[in-house]
Amino acid sequence: MTAEALSVGGWPVRSFTVSDFRALGEPDSGYVELVEGNLVMAASPRPRHGRATMILGSYLDSVLPAELVVIPDIDVDLQLVEPEGPGTVRRPDLAVVTTAAYERAERENELLRARDVVLAVEIASPGSVRTDHVAKRSEYADAGIPHYWIVDLEERVTLTACHLGGEFGYVDAGPAAGVVAVTEPFVAEIDLDRLL
Repeated sequence: MTAEALSVGGWPVRSFTVSDFRALGEPDSGYVELVEGNLVMAASPRPRHGRATMILGSYLDSVLPAELVVIPDIDVDLQLVEPEGPGTVRRPDLAVVTTAAYERAERENELLRARDVVLAVEIASPGSVRTDHVAKRSEYADAGIPHYWIVDLEERVTLTACHLGGEFGYVDAGPAAGVVAVTEPFVAEIDLDRLL
């Protein structure tokens, strides 16, 4: 049996480009990301995760300047390889993108691109801690996304605000709790305890 003949959930097992990935459509449950040409399926998030995402997204929407927009749970082509290569498409819990990029993606029915993303936000779940803190942190930095926030919901809610630090990838000041004031990529004051 060849790799082309194998399937999981009705989808073929092989290496995918971003175009191949887009042609698959949406799965019946959970969500799928593309990592170096491989389909990676994750279960739907727990209610706590969904609520935190909704509250933070709503807050960001209220404070963003007009040239930025926040979008929940959207595919982003990280453009880490040429279009014909094994692609990587991640789905951050929240993506802050330029209004122009949002309008282009809508108009052209295209994926958002890493260069469109000003801030990627991941709400860490018990099953995604390593992915969010290690894999996505590295991939988002390699893709040139200038800011990456990791929100941890365990015990006390914390926010690790990362920004590109040149050849070092992302740098951060460590996790913060309580009310966190940020000045980049926009000005905001986030009460993390309200995310629960």
